[in-house]
Amino acid sequence: MTTDPSALLAGAAGSGQRLGLALKQAEQAMMAAKAEALRDLGLTVPQYAVLLQLADRPGRSGAQLARGAAVTPQTMAGVLANLEAKDLIAREPSEVHGKVLVTRLTDAGRDLLTEADARAVGVEAALWSAFDDAERELFRAFLQRATAALGR
Repeated sequence: MTTDPSALLAGAAGSGQRLGLALKQAEQAMMAAKAEALRDLGLTVPQYAVLLQLADRPGRSGAQLARGAAVTPQTMAGVLANLEAKDLIAREPSEVHGKVLVTRLTDAGRDLLTEADARAVGVEAALWSAFDDAERELFRAFLQRATAALGR
């Protein structure tokens, strides 16, 4: 007989069993480590995420960048304004839709991204090294399953 997970997780007694809290703590630790690694470059994690996306797919809109960086469109507007003020990106009207601005890296943005990405990869490598090959694959599979379970 399977026990109802709601009963096991309810209240203070179940708080130590909640996967959501563990996931959030891991995410916060990752973001804090990346923020620290990027700080003296004058970049935030969302700004780095934008530069990384643009290196892979230039010409993205603010809405596309917001989805890719997991921030709201309003937050992305501020991120883009700050990156543009630092001459790390350039924005221009889309050829397809005049009201949409598309974004590209500048040479300065590309140069800064090289250093920022090396630092971010260092953070990821620290996480990577905490697990052996089999554990990494299992961990990735568990995270993908969790995403799929919550996406239903």
